[in-house]
Amino acid sequence: MRPEFQTIYNEKLTTAAEAVKCIKSGDRVYAGTASSWAYGLLDALWERRHELEGVTVMGSNGYQPTPVYDETEDNPFLFNTYFMGFNERKQQAAGNPVTYGSVHLSLVDIWSEYIAKPDVVFFEVSQPDENGYMSYGPSGTACGPKLKEVGKKILVQVNRHTPYVLGEENLIHVSEVDAICEIDRPYAKYEVMEPDDLSKQIAAHILKEIPDGATFQLGLGNISTAIGYGLHERNELGIHTELLNQPMLELMRSGNVTNTRKGYMDGKTVFSFTFGNPDLYEALDHNEQFYVVPFHTANDPRIICQNRNMMSINATMSLNLFGEAASECVAWKQYSAVGGQLDFVRGAQWSEGGKSFIATTSSFMKNGKRVSKIVPFFAPGTPVTTPRSDIQYVATEFGCVNLKVLNMDDRARAIISIAHPDFREELTEQAKKVGLIR
Repeated sequence: MRPEFQTIYNEKLTTAAEAVKCIKSGDRVYAGTASSWAYGLLDALWERRHELEGVTVMGSNGYQPTPVYDETEDNPFLFNTYFMGFNERKQQAAGNPVTYGSVHLSLVDIWSEYIAKPDVVFFEVSQPDENGYMSYGPSGTACGPKLKEVGKKILVQVNRHTPYVLGEENLIHVSEVDAICEIDRPYAKYEVMEPDDLSKQIAAHILKEIPDGATFQLGLGNISTAIGYGLHERNELGIHTELLNQPMLELMRSGNVTNTRKGYMDGKTVFSFTFGNPDLYEALDHNEQFYVVPFHTANDPRIICQNRNMMSINATMSLNLFGEAASECVAWKQYSAVGGQLDFVRGAQWSEGGKSFIATTSSFMKNGKRVSKIVPFFAPGTPVTTPRSDIQYVATEFGCVNLKVLNMDDRARAIISIAHPDFREELTEQAKKVGLIR
């Protein structure tokens, strides 16, 4: 680092315990996104828990353990998020206050500025380059630029394990922060489950619709993982996605992904956040094949559609006979979020040759009884994540159907055709009863 920036760095260098002393009762603290959480600063905040009241901790999808999210009796913190992840669901199940703001990821800057309104922002960052710039790392860029803009105080933990990821908006300068702590923490492995047989069957139906040369996006879960592994049978693929995961890295290493036929940022894997093993984070470091962008870029349908043959694959929790997807909440219980599903559903269909897929298993077992995920109508308190007017392909282990080209009664018949056989007759009768099928 150049001497003038090293001087600034040294002047702001302190311990985590000292840095978090700026936090007051009632403050709102943003602590991290996905694989980029400032756990060292969070631990220091936890040590001050008996001194503070009404502090709100904000973030999304942290997966490493931290006492701030433990369900202990002396946990005084409140929680706010735009995506209900593992830690938020844990607090919700314990009956602790968790506030959720519903917003498309393409518009998450609205949440950051008008709902989160952070007094203090924690960032985990890379070591500075020679010009004093630190990278937000594998996931911090997702909301980082807006949080830097609206946060009243910025505290960073410099972690030598944090990759310096390339991207125009992925940098924060030593002069822009209020305190710097050096906290080295290796990245924990994010467990990616091996796809089960049902997920592989669903993936097989969707993979038939994906050509060589496609650009694709995958969400979280077994079905997306199965598709990721199945794409080893395709060539000259491109990646434009909010989530960069382990199967995508393997597709790049195997040569299936070349990013040469995308149409938008050719030659680059474009993403906003990551979940994977330490080798994924290591692969990102100063690697010109990767380009990280905020959610407002990765998830903007107007940008997504600039990729040719854009394929969007996302999961849902339930489908009704209108062809609506409930992907985040069932019967008043918030499980995940709106996320980027509708952003990519629209962007993919606007793309030249693009397609969007919503996938789910047809049923699940509960207390020894099979329950259909395809229903005539959703339970009260269940919001629609992706409306029927936007849905294109839907898939279960029993097939993949294009609803976009069908009128409503044919649409209902098509959905019933991919329901579990145990429920098809009942679903048909209910559809006829309400006049959906004549």
